[in-house]
Amino acid sequence: MFPALDLSGKLAVVIGGTSGIGKTLSLGLADAGANVIATGRNAANVEAVAREIEARGRHTLRVTTDTRDKASLHRLLAACLERFEKVEILLNCAGKIKRAPTLDFLESDWNDILDTNLTGTLRACQVFGQHMLSRKSGRIINIASLNSFVALHEVAAYAASKAGVAALTRALAVEWSRDGVLTNAIAPGVFRTSLNADLLDNTPRGNELLMRTPMGRFGRLDELVGAAVFLASDSASFVTGQILVVDGGFLASGVNQ
Repeated sequence: MFPALDLSGKLAVVIGGTSGIGKTLSLGLADAGANVIATGRNAANVEAVAREIEARGRHTLRVTTDTRDKASLHRLLAACLERFEKVEILLNCAGKIKRAPTLDFLESDWNDILDTNLTGTLRACQVFGQHMLSRKSGRIINIASLNSFVALHEVAAYAASKAGVAALTRALAVEWSRDGVLTNAIAPGVFRTSLNADLLDNTPRGNELLMRTPMGRFGRLDELVGAAVFLASDSASFVTGQILVVDGGFLASGVNQ
């Protein structure tokens, strides 16, 4: 491995790290050498991913958290410091989405999505950012979206939350970079998962998403790992406030035929 990409001995905390993109990135950071604490609301999922991290020869903790509960994030940080003394990497992956016409979208659903995706990211950045700023060193990686840049039909709350994540990422970079805490984000394109496979393969929406992707296929979750390892590593020591898009060319797409 290129030495500047080696994460050996570093501690990474992955919020929402027990399923989907978060789980893949948790295990990818472990493969790159980091000790990884993958956390989320479901204790069984936390346990399962912890076992996979330990099977890779890395250290971890089993702690549940909810980004809507700031006290749970403080408890997570305290547990990390008690065991590992410092946290070098924070990866914010917790998120949710609901599709519905904006005219009929319930305000309670809007608030729930914003609270999880945007305010939840802020809470984690505040809790762990304070620790990193005290050390004058740290890497924060948020998960943005194609929706940070362009609109998709009937997911206005998700789009607003992810546009906010992109703006928050840049704002924290401006505030914290001089003190050694670098904040960036990854914006995934369209990736096939067990939850969206039927939509991608069997609906007009899936066909349109594929048509808009110049590579002519959907992403594999493991294709996000390199971006996360890079942003977490010493190779990205002069990279801050950036949204790294991993989308098979989706945002570059105009006419594809």
